[in-house]
Amino acid sequence: MRNPILAAVIATVGFSSAALAESHAMTVGVSWSNFQEERWKTDEAAIKAALEAAGATYISADAQASAAKQLTDIEALIAQGANALIILAQDKDAIGPAIEQAANEGIPVVGYDRLIEDQRAFYLTFDNKGVGKLIAESVMAAVPEGNYAVIKGDPGDPNAGFLLEGMMEVIGQSVTDGKIKIVGEASTDGWKPENAQKNMEQILTANDNAIDAVLAQNDGMAGGAIAALSAQGLNVPIGGQDGDLAALNRVARGTQTVSVWKDSRALGKAAGEIAVALAGGAALDAVPGATKFSDGANGVEMNAILLTPTPITQENLNVVIEAGHISKEQACEGAAAGVAACQ
Repeated sequence: MRNPILAAVIATVGFSSAALAESHAMTVGVSWSNFQEERWKTDEAAIKAALEAAGATYISADAQASAAKQLTDIEALIAQGANALIILAQDKDAIGPAIEQAANEGIPVVGYDRLIEDQRAFYLTFDNKGVGKLIAESVMAAVPEGNYAVIKGDPGDPNAGFLLEGMMEVIGQSVTDGKIKIVGEASTDGWKPENAQKNMEQILTANDNAIDAVLAQNDGMAGGAIAALSAQGLNVPIGGQDGDLAALNRVARGTQTVSVWKDSRALGKAAGEIAVALAGGAALDAVPGATKFSDGANGVEMNAILLTPTPITQENLNVVIEAGHISKEQACEGAAAGVAACQ
């Protein structure tokens, strides 16, 4: 009963001790869209720890950025006896048949970090529109006027749209007033840094390198964009998200303005706890902290939890160091002069 979410759910729905004991035989299957991205390793460790604490078993599959493979992966996880699924969807639309199969077999689904717009899934993520706002606010504070480039995520991921909405809430009026000009905007297949680098190179070429600031929708893509900028001798304010270790070091060095940190340890822990609770019979709306979410493209009302992100800049780099997310040595290697956390 050390597990707070599970304990509260048990209290809410009146689980018996026998029902709790059944969690020890539970298996939770996790379908990763592309496990090669740095941050998912941290998420996985947190999910595993939460499941272990509940006496549940972890199984997983890596779709390797293939929507088709993800469907067969989920079939395999179900065949292996998964009592609940945590799905990081590669494609919001292509995932539909997997949700249908899970529902038909009575297997609850947690849509992890990316929206699966289906009322039968529980949506767990960070406030992605809020992330977009934080990225734009930090970059706009450094460059309130000028030519902006926007490096968006994969077009099949709803998060890219939420992030853009947040960004435009911040810079939209300045764009309308002509103070900020968006001179390049590109989607990035698979959120891959190498694709982001190509997008940035094309935007630089089209604008004779006249770029004053960049809004990138994650740290990996920010890294790709920075590589393209550096090749042209440019260092302009740029934002990203995820709190990637390399990005946090770039913040210290002064080549990236902000990395919005979404503590994936908290997200993974919550996912594991919620999956066990749902597998044990809890209703979606009985999960403590659940609110109604209907901001997806189709306006489907879902039960959801949106955690709060933290923007990390040179001014508060100490936050991620003190949290144990990154060591001072890793964060501060080659740091610019005057970064307080690195003194």
